[in-house]
Amino acid sequence: MGLGLSPTRCNAVSILFILWIDRVGWCKSGREGNHQIEGLAKMGRKVSVLPILPLFLFFAFVFDGIRHTAHGDEKNRRETAVRQDRQNLTGDARWLYNDVESGFLAAKKLDKPLLIVLRCVPCKACTGIDESVLHAKQLQSLLEDFVCVRLINANAIDLSKFQFDYDLSFSTLVFHPDGALIARYGSWQHQLDELEASTVSLEATLRRSLELFKDWGTVEPHMTAKQGGETPFALPIEIPGLAGKYERELKWDGNVVQSCVHCHQIGDAYRAWYRKRGEQIPEDLIYPMPDPRVVGLRMDQRSGIRIQQVESDSIAETAGLKSGDEVIKINQTPIVSLADIAWALHRAKNESSQEWTVNRDGNEIAVRILLPNGWRNQSDISARVGTWQMRAMVLGGMVLRTLDPKKRSDLGLESNDLGLIVHGLGEYGEHAAAKNAGFRKGDVVLRIEGINTADSKTGWTESELIGKLLSQHTSPTKLACTVLRDNQRIELAWPIQ
Repeated sequence: MGLGLSPTRCNAVSILFILWIDRVGWCKSGREGNHQIEGLAKMGRKVSVLPILPLFLFFAFVFDGIRHTAHGDEKNRRETAVRQDRQNLTGDARWLYNDVESGFLAAKKLDKPLLIVLRCVPCKACTGIDESVLHAKQLQSLLEDFVCVRLINANAIDLSKFQFDYDLSFSTLVFHPDGALIARYGSWQHQLDELEASTVSLEATLRRSLELFKDWGTVEPHMTAKQGGETPFALPIEIPGLAGKYERELKWDGNVVQSCVHCHQIGDAYRAWYRKRGEQIPEDLIYPMPDPRVVGLRMDQRSGIRIQQVESDSIAETAGLKSGDEVIKINQTPIVSLADIAWALHRAKNESSQEWTVNRDGNEIAVRILLPNGWRNQSDISARVGTWQMRAMVLGGMVLRTLDPKKRSDLGLESNDLGLIVHGLGEYGEHAAAKNAGFRKGDVVLRIEGINTADSKTGWTESELIGKLLSQHTSPTKLACTVLRDNQRIELAWPIQ
């Protein structure tokens, strides 16, 4: 530009210039010297552009400097957090650091179950429970009964064994020394509240896991369903999109954070692989590890297996489940955590059934849950990090929210209008497709080509729409779309990438 600005600073200057022009208008006079600015013309004033330019550029540099400083500080924080974690725990007698193979060897030697804590150290999510696991006194005596491994990256994990909720920043897996999985643990309560430090649900899971370990001869035949399923790749670094970018080991002599495969990248890489092949993404990758709410159950977060509430007219109520029931088996497989329940649902098919055994007032009661066609797409995936990728694929980077009945009425929407409001818009790359197509924050999506309002039993949500569009369109296209903006119905082209 002749001003010595870097490309990123040029972008910052351009953005600010656009905002300034949007605020005060653009010169309409076509004359040199003093220019009549449309936004100020109504006030009868003339403004000279040149005196304003140095001040504008000054603020552009200040703004860009602040932005770069903040980015640098966050990058340094993440790098420091990982290195500090390694320094603190490498010599800790309790924890084997980033060494799964040694963990299994120790478990066999000591005849103890193996506890693997998978922790994305740079992420702030789950900081509370992670600190408690490392330092809380009430948990330390329980950990003595396990061989403990802390795993901070997913570069070379065995994908046939390590199948869990990849969108969580903290998860635990309990293995038998022979390699069989005993239990999964992961908490969205801790994921959504980084300061939540309670370990009550984890302690309950570990104690139940110990009971299964002690009774392994009896329970082993019933543990098959807990094991991981077949995978198209053995290791994350073999999946296209990750292959060639990451190595087995972290680069401790360089930028260690950039050399790390984060767990959520596994799900991202799988979905991208299917998408680039022009194939439908499997439903269990769109709606992974469903929360029991999808069948109408709200679980006690402290217990993990106790039903706190059964929603009326739900799958669970129809099956006969009741508040206070404790889920102890699904299809005869022992259940010890909320994540175990989520895994059982994760592996379930459309139009299938499961036998749930519950402890009700000291008695074991068996009920059969019927899962109808489309049950899984009632899951709420809006908070999952993996959903950002799918928003780019079929929403053009938009974040959508469902309007409540009152707002629909206030806007005069018809019964066959979708009623999804654009809550947010991506700004860069593939996430900016909707913005570039003319969509704006606050637009209300009324109609999308191929989407029938009658196809949703409870009203369309962003989560359900993502699954529907991914199943309908396996290659890029544009769909006719109608939005409501400032009480006007506008036709736009919905981008599918």
